[in-house]
Amino acid sequence: MTRTLVRYRCGSCGHESAKWLGHCPQCDEWGTLAAVDSGHRGAGTRADAGSQPVPLADVDPLGAPRRATNVPELDRVLGGGLVAGSVTLVGGEPGMGKSTLVLQALGAMAADGARCLLVCAEESAAQVRLRAGRLGTLAPDLLVVCETSLPHVCAHAEAMHPDVIAIDSIQAVQDPDAPGGPGSVSQVRDGAVRAQRLAKELGIATLLVGHVTKDGSLAGPRTLEHVVDTVLSFEGDRHHALRMLRALKHRFGPTDELGLMEMTGDGLVPVSDPSALFLADRRVGASGSVVAAVLEGTRPLCVEVQALVVPTPAPMPRRVAQSFDGGRLAMLVAIVQQRAGVALAGNDIFASVAGGVKVAEPGADLAVALAIASARAGAAVAADTVVIGELGLGGEVRQVPQIGRRVAEAQRLGFTRAIVPVSTPDVPGIRLTRVADLGAAMSQA
Repeated sequence: MTRTLVRYRCGSCGHESAKWLGHCPQCDEWGTLAAVDSGHRGAGTRADAGSQPVPLADVDPLGAPRRATNVPELDRVLGGGLVAGSVTLVGGEPGMGKSTLVLQALGAMAADGARCLLVCAEESAAQVRLRAGRLGTLAPDLLVVCETSLPHVCAHAEAMHPDVIAIDSIQAVQDPDAPGGPGSVSQVRDGAVRAQRLAKELGIATLLVGHVTKDGSLAGPRTLEHVVDTVLSFEGDRHHALRMLRALKHRFGPTDELGLMEMTGDGLVPVSDPSALFLADRRVGASGSVVAAVLEGTRPLCVEVQALVVPTPAPMPRRVAQSFDGGRLAMLVAIVQQRAGVALAGNDIFASVAGGVKVAEPGADLAVALAIASARAGAAVAADTVVIGELGLGGEVRQVPQIGRRVAEAQRLGFTRAIVPVSTPDVPGIRLTRVADLGAAMSQA
């Protein structure tokens, strides 16, 4: 004896209900719930096993081979390249260069012998042709099709069987037989699931370009990020040419690598010396300016931390952080005021990392604190000094990972002195000033 299970799904927000409702309780839309595929459940029902269990020790640890994209910074973040049968989602704000990045990768792989298919759901073939000519990615094995119908996209992929397929963008394709319009929650989710199934069945490395919302998160349901294997975030500032590529999720490698590229008239080019780029326009001898050595993945970077302390008559002084966490700035301000005795009440405090790079790790804590103290006193930190260390709530300076690589990067750029935690081992060629707390660091700076 079996019974049919009928579910109803909202075509606007994806909410599911066991019974039909004229009004969706999730998004308050009317007439959007429709029946979805039904299943059967019974006592004698069982699933046919599609694969057989094997000993874990017999599984190939290397898995599927990687295909290099020949875009150095993209390969760095991906851990070597795209894996056959994987689905990679590239998200970012409009104008960051997502389509340019994908086109460069497809063109480079096609020139290397891979058969690539670019599905354009938002641009015409002529627009893509003009961009490809400018980027120099006109390879014979790079094919393009302008299509917004998901079944037609799948039919093209099955007929052509490419090595790599890219869909630009997943929000612009739709299944005419599914509820909701293009970009709706149900269409985006079902489209990603269909792309994943196609990639696994045919062994195609798949790239999906995704939009972001006003707050910077990926548009569509949260399940979209769970469906794909890799989520890449392509970030940058509209007023800077620098572009940063990060892996928010990666099933085939680390998620702490950072790719740095520069947008030029000829496309995206890798930044060979990012530390020199970040410090190129540094004003030597200015108060509130401190150079910090941070770590992004396995890459050490030297960046300029700037602070500005301005008296204000407002009852609630502002604490404004740019390119790092605002909550951490508030904590560091409290440490500087309480543990180092710097009077900051009645002052607006602004802090930023110059150059457009975002710093998320605590290794820049001591540099931010010294920059605030320097701005408040109007005294500059020595120009040949780099600062490394994490600050505790007691004002103590704590050790950070891979400090030797950070100091070596500063030494390469010409810095002769480093203010570091007490437990830092010796590094030849640079003078280390070891400090135990914030007060000692301020006296030595």
